[in-house]
Amino acid sequence: MSRPCKVLVVLGTRPEVIKMAPVIGELERRPQRFVVRVCVTAQHREMLDQVLAVFQIAPHHDLGLMTRAQSLVGITINVLREVGRVVQEERPDVVLVHGDTATTFAAALAAFYERVPVGHVEAGLRSGNIYAPWPEEMNRRLADCLTAYYYAPTERAAEMLRRENVAAERICVTGNTVIDALQQIVARLREERELAAALARRFAFLDPGKRLILVTGHRRENFGSGFARILDALATLARRADVQIVYPLHLNPNVQGPARERLGNEPHIHLLDPQDYLAFVYLMDRSYLIITDSGGIQEEAPALGKPVLVMRDVTERPEAVDAGTVRLVGTDRERIVSEATRLLDDPAHYETMARAHNPYGDGHAAERIADHLEAQFDEAAV
Repeated sequence: MSRPCKVLVVLGTRPEVIKMAPVIGELERRPQRFVVRVCVTAQHREMLDQVLAVFQIAPHHDLGLMTRAQSLVGITINVLREVGRVVQEERPDVVLVHGDTATTFAAALAAFYERVPVGHVEAGLRSGNIYAPWPEEMNRRLADCLTAYYYAPTERAAEMLRRENVAAERICVTGNTVIDALQQIVARLREERELAAALARRFAFLDPGKRLILVTGHRRENFGSGFARILDALATLARRADVQIVYPLHLNPNVQGPARERLGNEPHIHLLDPQDYLAFVYLMDRSYLIITDSGGIQEEAPALGKPVLVMRDVTERPEAVDAGTVRLVGTDRERIVSEATRLLDDPAHYETMARAHNPYGDGHAAERIADHLEAQFDEAAV
């Protein structure tokens, strides 16, 4: 490369920051090779700011696009317009996006309109159902239609791209960057005694004599009757004398209202505000099992040896299901309760899930992405 490659990284939500923080850090460690500019759309404001602080990322462009009761159409239009303006101003050599949000798709489209190559980190994940997860499945597929450099987290994701006629030379299998981020945070929790002590004090209300079930649940497709069944299942599990449930609630009113109404008076359930990433990793590490409808937690928890019950009928991350670390339970109340009960009561079954192989990476995904980008722009400069 005769000059550094200018990389514009566009982020909208908390998971995007977590998963792209290692990539930003790795690119910034190569100043002769890369100039990094970070743009946040603030598709989610409060949770975004928490994790930016944890990873000490100072955005060069903060678009502040979140509005009350924002619609998918509204946020997509706003991201497309405002990121397009940033791309025109910065004139990057490549725009990096991550995952499956409205920011991912709209930023990729904005870059395409400016004829700037798109690098898609976590490309190729597919559930096979355009309505589950909704709208993320289609956001990811559409972003992949606009991508020049495909950073597939697993070989299965790469194979999905090849089936969609993406040329093999445009695909780089990297592992998932969330493992890079998780390893960084776990190292801090192990090494920084004051940090660990502060987190222990924050969660001093937890009973060390009871097993901790950590819960997250906020998927749009589960709102309504599906979410009601989830809440009933949690209330049933909380009647056990040997468990306590911690549920950091997403800020979406469709989560906050029903969850507080149904679970607010359950003595063994702690409904918390959204937690920063340090605190959430602490809770994952301390938990006995995790019940979630999140995508990223399906990748993180197995790396910590934690069984995961996923409240979805399909997943775009089937590797962990095949490996035995994750089990799909949907929103069926009886199935959630029975699968959690088996993990609580059957030590052999628990050990089978807790010791299963994690297929999502070795903590060096960000290095592979940086190496690949270097090679692409070295080749272009010849």
